[in-house]
Amino acid sequence: MLTRYLETGSTDPCWNLAVEQYVLEHKTQGDWLMLWQNRNTVVVGCNQNTLEEIDPDFVRQHGITVVRRMTGGGAVYHDLGNLNYSFITDLGDSAALSIRRFTEPVCRALAALGVTAETSGRNDILVDGKKVSGVAQRIYGGRVLHHGTLLFDSDSAMIAGSLRADPSKFASKSTKSVRSRVGNLREYLPEGADMAGFWAALLGELAADGFERQTLTEEELAQVRKLAEEKYRSWEWTYGRAPDYSFKNRRRFAGGTLEVRMDAHAGRIREIAFLGDYMAADANDALCAALRGVPAEAGAIRQVLSQFDLSTLFGGISEEEILETILR
Repeated sequence: MLTRYLETGSTDPCWNLAVEQYVLEHKTQGDWLMLWQNRNTVVVGCNQNTLEEIDPDFVRQHGITVVRRMTGGGAVYHDLGNLNYSFITDLGDSAALSIRRFTEPVCRALAALGVTAETSGRNDILVDGKKVSGVAQRIYGGRVLHHGTLLFDSDSAMIAGSLRADPSKFASKSTKSVRSRVGNLREYLPEGADMAGFWAALLGELAADGFERQTLTEEELAQVRKLAEEKYRSWEWTYGRAPDYSFKNRRRFAGGTLEVRMDAHAGRIREIAFLGDYMAADANDALCAALRGVPAEAGAIRQVLSQFDLSTLFGGISEEEILETILR
């Protein structure tokens, strides 16, 4: 049977994840293959607390999109030096479902390009002991989605910076990412190899029995657009879906020491307390009460802080320093 091959025509991560979900849920016949790329993005797993996985300052300063996918596993960084692949096919015997059912064809494809790769026990694909691909799966209605990254020439500094959250500040039951030593496939390919050539060669190997290109109709694209806007671009999906967590952070500023202790539910502040040796002239009980139920993100918290005389509550500690302590 010919593989049905689809490209998204976009590097927008919200659009691409919506296309992938639409194909899984509505294209119920045959074997489908997608190859696609995201511009600078952190993609977190469906069972993770987003704030535990990212460095908020770094992703904001570098214009990195943060989005949650519908599959499990850990957080990964995508850029245009990375190529993503998705297999969507019949599930078969769910009890016998194995990651290797899909990673082994990828390893064979890489071998055909001269790269010796192997599947690791942590659901990664390794080359020379370095992670070049992380994978995840989702079952839906008798079908299975398996997708993964392929680090061709990704920016290692961006990977390290964007996924550099401090786990000592958080306590939750969310799935934590396992940091691995990563490598780029380009260093194992012949000199002069580029993404376009790698893309074409990988497609030829993964669809060796032939493929037919597929497109979505205007009606289908309208449904994808709705899914991208209402789900993948929403704060509720990417941040609000987080498991309950506790957060503690202590910072020293010119105006004194500030400690924040916070409990969050569904990405919103449930309880918060401010401690420290700063020169407060009044109690902060009213501020803490106003922050309950507020999304744990900068814009919403800033709006509440703006309603209070912070110099009375926190002395010489500024609004930016308070935000930094709450969110970093």
